[in-house]
Amino acid sequence: MRSWPIPTVPDVPGDAVALSLYDSADEEIRPVEGSGLYVCGITPYDSTHLGHAATYVTFDLVYRLLADNGEDVHYVQNITDVDDPLFERAERDGVDWRELGESQVELFRTDMEQLNVIPPRHYIGAMEAVDEVIEMVQKLLDVGAAYVVDDEEYPDIYASIDATKHFGYESNYSREQMEEFFAERGGDPERPGKRDPLDALLWRVHREGEPSWNSPFGAGRPGWHIECSAIAANRLGVPFAVQGGGSDLKFPHHEFSASHAEAATGQERMAGHYVHTGMIGLEGTKMSKSLGNLVFVHKLTEQGEDPSAIRLGILAGHYRDDRDWSDEILAHATERLNKWRHGGRSVEETRDYIQRLRERLADDLDTPGALAVVDEWAEGSDPAGRELITQALDGLLGVRL
Repeated sequence: MRSWPIPTVPDVPGDAVALSLYDSADEEIRPVEGSGLYVCGITPYDSTHLGHAATYVTFDLVYRLLADNGEDVHYVQNITDVDDPLFERAERDGVDWRELGESQVELFRTDMEQLNVIPPRHYIGAMEAVDEVIEMVQKLLDVGAAYVVDDEEYPDIYASIDATKHFGYESNYSREQMEEFFAERGGDPERPGKRDPLDALLWRVHREGEPSWNSPFGAGRPGWHIECSAIAANRLGVPFAVQGGGSDLKFPHHEFSASHAEAATGQERMAGHYVHTGMIGLEGTKMSKSLGNLVFVHKLTEQGEDPSAIRLGILAGHYRDDRDWSDEILAHATERLNKWRHGGRSVEETRDYIQRLRERLADDLDTPGALAVVDEWAEGSDPAGRELITQALDGLLGVRL
């Protein structure tokens, strides 16, 4: 699938600082090793809201910090362009699900370009990866990590939670929490014939009115988690450095993505770090399509809001925290951006500030601390260092002065 244009990323003066991130599996902050980055993409049934933007801006910082350390970052992202929410939205609106998906992917591309997000090297739709999914499902069947449910009409294929010895390590959730989130987030715990209520769908046998692809185990379509497993494993290899996404993906999506890849490859871990962004709310309530309280990126830019101010509003809070969005946050970000554009320090002082900026970002993306460093820089009025700080803000924060 076509990605979006690669922005110019300036070199940043000074010395790189190794990036450390919080890993949800080990529950600690430690250095990132390697350059493989996989971030779960959108299901294209609606346009990009601030919750999406916060996730992709966060991992854009990860990309920039790794690149600043000299890594040739191999970034992969999927698009779940075959899934129930897409079909349901298309039916509701009376449109073809393929056309709906294509229109929303195009809007997402535009939003990412506006926000100065570096695109993935591989931007892969689920439909493009069906053959890869079939191959991985077959591997899981061959090693006994998957099974066919006893259902004559719909003999779907499921992955067993017993396929790996340490299922649950990625999320560190209790069985009770897993059952709650599995039911809430696309799971089917009540499906008859499953060996365990938490077992996850790998291959859904064809139902009337649904798209399907031929496979050795019958016509059907991929499950959700196996899509990311196959796309990531085939382009990055297992293990790779970072798997990322929103905190609502920690379970079941990331847990099963890891489990599928590990069972298929025999590796202990799919990724060195599992990194999750907090949820974005509006006036104290989590943004969601069901509540209708979404703030869309393209609506903000159409109203004349500066994309760099939107980025600064997102970065004002720490990426792991659940946080709010409001008109006041955007207004403060716009004011902050204007102050940065008119502040200044000497060249020597600016180099010191850039190094401090790097240190804050390298410490688990401490963006509130990083923005405070630039605020202090902007209290001066010497224009000599403005060119250097402009390079640093664009290169490290993706903020254009």
